Amino acid sequence: MATSAHQCVTVARQLAVIPRSDRRTPVRHPKVKIAFALLSITLLTASCGRSSDSGGGNAATSQGANATAPTKATLTVWAMGTDGENLPKLLKQFEAENPGYTVNVTSVPWQDASEKFRTAEAGGVTPDIAQVGTTLMGGITDGFEPVPTDIDTNAFFQGPLKSAQVKGATLGVPWAVDTRLLFYRTDLAKKAGFNGPPKTWADLTKLAKGMQTAGGAKWGIQMATTPDQDLQNSFIFPWSDGAQIINKDGSKWTYDTPQMIAGYRYYQSFYKDKIADPNPSAGAGAAESAFVSGQLGILLAGAGESQLLNQAGGPGFQNKYAVATVPKEESATSFAGGSDLVVFKRSKNSAAAWKLIQWLSKPDVQAEWYKIDGALPAVQSAWQLPGLADDKELQVFNDQLKDTDAPPPNSTWLQVADEVGQQLDQMVKAGKDPAAAMKAAQSAADSIGTGS
Repeated sequence: MATSAHQCVTVARQLAVIPRSDRRTPVRHPKVKIAFALLSITLLTASCGRSSDSGGGNAATSQGANATAPTKATLTVWAMGTDGENLPKLLKQFEAENPGYTVNVTSVPWQDASEKFRTAEAGGVTPDIAQVGTTLMGGITDGFEPVPTDIDTNAFFQGPLKSAQVKGATLGVPWAVDTRLLFYRTDLAKKAGFNGPPKTWADLTKLAKGMQTAGGAKWGIQMATTPDQDLQNSFIFPWSDGAQIINKDGSKWTYDTPQMIAGYRYYQSFYKDKIADPNPSAGAGAAESAFVSGQLGILLAGAGESQLLNQAGGPGFQNKYAVATVPKEESATSFAGGSDLVVFKRSKNSAAAWKLIQWLSKPDVQAEWYKIDGALPAVQSAWQLPGLADDKELQVFNDQLKDTDAPPPNSTWLQVADEVGQQLDQMVKAGKDPAAAMKAAQSAADSIGTGS
């Protein structure tokens, strides 16, 4: 039996590890020949926000931080997992452009990040800059400097930017981003009467059901590739019906709204109508295997999924599926995750640190980082550069990143997620009415509070 959403959240709270969307595995399209490392993960969620604002400027065009930065500095940077191994390759260029600067990078395993940050803060010995998975932001933001006003935050995708915004303060900038798309079998879709992706919720239901009845699939759709993604992916539907998890000023959770209930009622319909399996296999590669065999028609998944599918399906399988943005109700809002760059308040080199972050936020530098590491750029204009602009599949991610949302980085989020995860399990596996489930979630969230 698959692990429950509640169990996954509970494990996440106990281990304080990073979710799949935060663990920076290289996101590699077949055209770009850099090794892809698949990491095993156990946590629940990553944070970012929603926006349809296209933005697209250059975060590094302002000169304020550069104008006040010293000509010489030694900076310490903590970067996570393989990002920490790859970052020195990129920083050689920064050091060449700024000969007075030395940047020392420490690679921190994702599973150790939470404890390492807390120990460093408690001991008063922090790095100047750190890469922080978005789920960790809420618990340790008291130690971060606000982003200087001369950094153009409009240059970033505005949804992911919210992962660094706590009750009105911006305490970091996005560095790598991810989101969820529909991966669907085009051959099964044609048998179901679709020559393209579903555009609306009604289309999605019709397509998924048709893949069963006309296409021969056992299951029309799977809402997540691994159990740790169940809750985060489920939010796509309430968000697309106009719901928000928390109010605008971050002072109250908002689970019992009509929009939240309606979104979850639609989500639950796939399980009630036996279009989705309430207990999919949780084994590594199980979702990909079912998709390749034709037993599953649609997957909700993120960056890197194509590589997994192509590896599982072998030569030519890439011609049997396509990717699409999530379908629209009031909006077409997907989940987004990733990681942020922050400067610690204890840094004695904050001006120099922000100078480095501005450099890392240049479109051409972000595009180069994609080539080295596979991390999807957080700066919108980077997507118009060669290697990204000419890749049709990547541009679907670009389109979706303009409309994303995620839980806020409040310090109590994991506690609240535990309660919501329990209610999600009951809706999916026991048929609990969404109105009753969200009433219970709201009561629990109110008792926990919004924290900081």
